[in-house]
Amino acid sequence: MSEPKIRTMEEFATASGLSRPTVSKYFDNPDSVKPSTRARIEKALKDYDYRPNIFAVSMNRKQPKNIGVIVPHISDPFYAEVVRQIEMRCLAEGYWAMVLSSHGERKLEARAMRTLMSLNIAGVLMAPLGFETDTTLLASLVNSVPIVFLDNRVNADQPFVGTDNRQSIGDITEYLCRTGEHPCFLEMPAVNQNALERRAAYIATMERLKIEPIMLPIRAGGWDFEELGYREAGRILDSGGFPTRTVLCANDRLAFGVIAAAYERKRPVGREEDGGLRVAGHDDHPLSRFTCPPLTTVAQDYRGIAAAGVDMLFARIGDDPQALDGGSEVIRLEAKLIMRGSA
Repeated sequence: MSEPKIRTMEEFATASGLSRPTVSKYFDNPDSVKPSTRARIEKALKDYDYRPNIFAVSMNRKQPKNIGVIVPHISDPFYAEVVRQIEMRCLAEGYWAMVLSSHGERKLEARAMRTLMSLNIAGVLMAPLGFETDTTLLASLVNSVPIVFLDNRVNADQPFVGTDNRQSIGDITEYLCRTGEHPCFLEMPAVNQNALERRAAYIATMERLKIEPIMLPIRAGGWDFEELGYREAGRILDSGGFPTRTVLCANDRLAFGVIAAAYERKRPVGREEDGGLRVAGHDDHPLSRFTCPPLTTVAQDYRGIAAAGVDMLFARIGDDPQALDGGSEVIRLEAKLIMRGSA
C-alpha cells in the first residue's frame, strides 16, 4: 500500500524527523538553516512529494509577506499595468501581492476592504473608486494596516502617489492651443478626484491663455468611458457638431469613443485632415498607439507610480498605522506629452 499523502507542515516535519520550528524556518528562508539540514528537508520534499501552502505559511507569520492591492478595474489597462509593476516588485522583495478588483462597484470595493482586514497582511496599496468609496470602512482599513493610495485618493489625510493633473492637462491644453483651434473639454463622469482636478486644470490653463473654456459634461455616470464618449460624441455630432474642431478628452478611453463616433459619421479625425476634428486624450492608454489615427495624449508614469507607491508602503510596514502621518506623504509625478496623428 502507498503511504498516506502528507498534507500539513506538522505531518511533514514528523515524517522528515525534524522539528516543526526548523521546517518553518526553512520555508521562511532556506539559507537560514544549516546546509545539511537544508539538504535533508529538500530530499524529504522530493521523497514525500510535499508542497507547502505558502499562502497559509505567510498568513501565520508574525511579520507577514502579503501585500493587498485593490483597484477599480483589473481589466483597465492602466490599472493592469500598475498591478503588473507592483507584482514584479513585490516578488523581487519577497512579498506576495494579493490583487482584488472592485469592478467599479461600491459594494465590491467594500467587500475587498473587509477581506483584507480579515487577513494577516503587511500593508495595502489601493486605488479607491473615489466618491463611491465607503469612507467609514476605509477609515477602519487605514487604522488597521499601513496603506498607500495610488492614482486617486478620497481625502487629503492619506499617503498618495499619482499624476500631477495640473501639469499634464496644462501641457496638452497649451499644445492644442498653440497648434490649432483651441480645444473644448469633454469631461469624464465625476467618479473620483481626478475628474475634478482635470476639469479645474483645463479651466485654469484656458483662463491663463485668455481663452474662454468650453466644458462638455457627460451627465451619465459609471466607468464605461468608451461607451460614454461614443454616445456623447454621437449626440453632439448629430446636433451640429462640437463647439470647436479640437476636442480634449479627460481620458483616452473617452477619446476612443469620440473617434469611433466620428468614424461612423464619416467625420475625419487628425491634424492633417482639412475640416476634420482634432482629438486628444490623457493617460497614454496602451491601445492609444493603435487608434486610427494614433491618439495624441499625455503619458502617465505607470512604472513610477507603482515604484513610488511600493517604496512608500515598504517604508511604513512595521509601524503603527495610527501613529503615521499619512497626509505628509504625497508624490505627484509629471506626465509626458505624446504627439501623434489625431491632433
